[in-house]
Amino acid sequence: MMSRNTLRFMNTALSAPATVTAPAITETLDLGVEGMTCASCVARVERALRAVPGVQQASVNLATESARVVAVATPDNTVRLRRALRSAGYAPRDTPVADVQDASPWAGFAPVAIGLVLCLPLVLPMLLQPFGVHLMVPAWLQLVLAAPVQFWLGAHFYRAGWRAARAGSGNMELLVALGTSAAFSLSLWLWWRAPAGVMPHLYFEASALVITLVMLGKWLEARAKRQATSAIRALHGLRPALAHVIGAHGEADVPVAELVVGDHVAVRPGERVPADAEVIEGRSSVDESMLTGEPLPVAKAPGDRLTGGAVNGEGRLVVEVLAVGAESVLARIIRLVEDAQAAKAPIQRLVDRVAAVFVPVVLLIALATLVGWLLAGAGVETALVNAVTVLVIACPCALGLATPVAVMAGTGVAARHGILIKDARALELAHKVDTVAFDKTGTLTLGQPRLVSLLPLAAAASAAMDEATLLRIAATLQSGSEHPLARAVLAAASDKGLVPATAQDLQAVAGRGVRGVVEVQGESQPWALASLRWCEEEGVHLSAEALQELNAQGASVSALLQWQGDTAHARALLAFADEPKPGAAAALARLRQRGLRVVMISGDNPRAAQAMAARVGIDVQDVRANVLPGDKAAVVQALRAEGRVVAMVGDGINDAPALAAADVGMAMANGTDVAMEAAGITLMRGDLGLVADAFDLSARTVAKIRQNLFWAFAYNVLGIPFAALGLLSPVVAGGAMAASSVSVMSNALLLRRWRPQRP
Repeated sequence: MMSRNTLRFMNTALSAPATVTAPAITETLDLGVEGMTCASCVARVERALRAVPGVQQASVNLATESARVVAVATPDNTVRLRRALRSAGYAPRDTPVADVQDASPWAGFAPVAIGLVLCLPLVLPMLLQPFGVHLMVPAWLQLVLAAPVQFWLGAHFYRAGWRAARAGSGNMELLVALGTSAAFSLSLWLWWRAPAGVMPHLYFEASALVITLVMLGKWLEARAKRQATSAIRALHGLRPALAHVIGAHGEADVPVAELVVGDHVAVRPGERVPADAEVIEGRSSVDESMLTGEPLPVAKAPGDRLTGGAVNGEGRLVVEVLAVGAESVLARIIRLVEDAQAAKAPIQRLVDRVAAVFVPVVLLIALATLVGWLLAGAGVETALVNAVTVLVIACPCALGLATPVAVMAGTGVAARHGILIKDARALELAHKVDTVAFDKTGTLTLGQPRLVSLLPLAAAASAAMDEATLLRIAATLQSGSEHPLARAVLAAASDKGLVPATAQDLQAVAGRGVRGVVEVQGESQPWALASLRWCEEEGVHLSAEALQELNAQGASVSALLQWQGDTAHARALLAFADEPKPGAAAALARLRQRGLRVVMISGDNPRAAQAMAARVGIDVQDVRANVLPGDKAAVVQALRAEGRVVAMVGDGINDAPALAAADVGMAMANGTDVAMEAAGITLMRGDLGLVADAFDLSARTVAKIRQNLFWAFAYNVLGIPFAALGLLSPVVAGGAMAASSVSVMSNALLLRRWRPQRP
């Protein structure tokens, strides 16, 4: 069964001419893969999946033990992919790693403990010898102790190694099985050839201890993986089991999975909100820290929205369910984090190329070591032991884990602090950003402009239209619109007790304003609430003195136009003012301290845009004003054409093209779904300080990836020559191999200690 059995249609063809072949519909499938142990396994599974007819892409993640496949949609895709995994020697897993419930810290340790107990009598003489204690275990007892470890506890090494060899590839298990079998067989041969009464030096302890140490390393890896995926499990744990649904006969406990949109639900103090909802009764404070990273509870009253998984405070709330299941905010957050952790970072491609040839090269080096020592006259025993050491120490586990476990840890800790990273590419690239472009309204500002001035012009006065009449006309044009300026006009009209009329032929003109036919003083005429750009295009003359005065105040100015025939006349100027978000100036100062250039993109006139830029600390030369919504992407592309790595931060539908055009797109979660879909990173609350936090976390994650890859490569580059030269024993090699994987995992998990920086 897939971990997420959801079809994602990438291409659809509703209709096409008979001579044109419709593009194939594809689906994305996520499968769990059991039995992968190293980077060579990853390459082998990817080859097996790509060989399935119809598969276009296959990406395998060792840390999450999962595979993501893009294939032409067919009813039997899942079955064919599962069979391909089994044919390659791996088992499809029904439950993804992240969905497994928290296990005991000692889960799975029993086989390791048995191995350690059996190995202790074999290792004890080695440990006591430096202290002058010579204790030799009889050969028959060494065999009795080593055989269960070799053939019982180590049986899975043989099975997995055999499957890899039969498929014409190699993996860690094959190296361990060959190495320990050679050491075990050499011990039997030396014991058989030894004269009566002579105790030869045997290598039973080496074969048994290598298997036990490898098992210990894999157990520590599994424990570390559980810690790395704790963010996903914590998000799953936010879902309560039951909801108190209010019906005709009072409250009834219903499983959360059975909630439907429109249900009325009671949320008692201390309980989690069962689904996305709107408060219809009661007041309380709600803790949303696990979802947004916001440390303080947020006051909620009727009309406010709640996110499923948040914790209710001191008051009882009655809420109406707005979204359930896969459409809820929590489900989308989980999906984003899962996607990021399952994705493969670009830097991983280098590792994949190395891993594809690693095991065959190691086998050749081990064979060369054996032949070289024999030609040097060292004897079969020495040559074989050194070849075994090469096989044991060379393991691609650390290489395979270096990148994905760092990505898992980085995306997990980011999610805890309100930064959702949708793909590994954004995480890897963010630290290279040198220019950050911000949308103004709703991103740098509160996005709640107020109508601060309505200035009737002389022509309006001569037509006997007072301020109230003009405001009512503007409100009529803006009725039904959700634009921030429209809300400001409607709020101003409501404050004065004015009721908008009904406009005919109402039409929004993107980036310019809105027009329609409004009845004024018994006569219907075309009116428009227009931007200054539209006024210029229509050839409307506006008072330069009035504009200069309003612009000097940092206001955005619109004009109320009336058409008489084909000519438009300005009847009033409306000035709107917005406030910067709290902490915006400090957040941008942090970015400049990191050496980043900060650019503001605004559709306002230059004076208004520059006035707001001055309030948040942006240089005048970095203000892009009078930018139409469709031109924001062009501004981003122009910055990139200068050779800059650009991040775009926005929140609206009109920001989506710019977010997609940037090297790294960052969407504010209080914005639109379209913006969040186009961005690689979503900031779960309106705190602009999260932008710098995302860059900092990206830099730290990439640093961990590089550290891990350096030590993983260095371990093999140094370890294999030492083993080939006879400077290491098989036991030391086994311990070093286990330690390399554990060190990579532990280093990556240090990211979990990251905390946002605040001035």
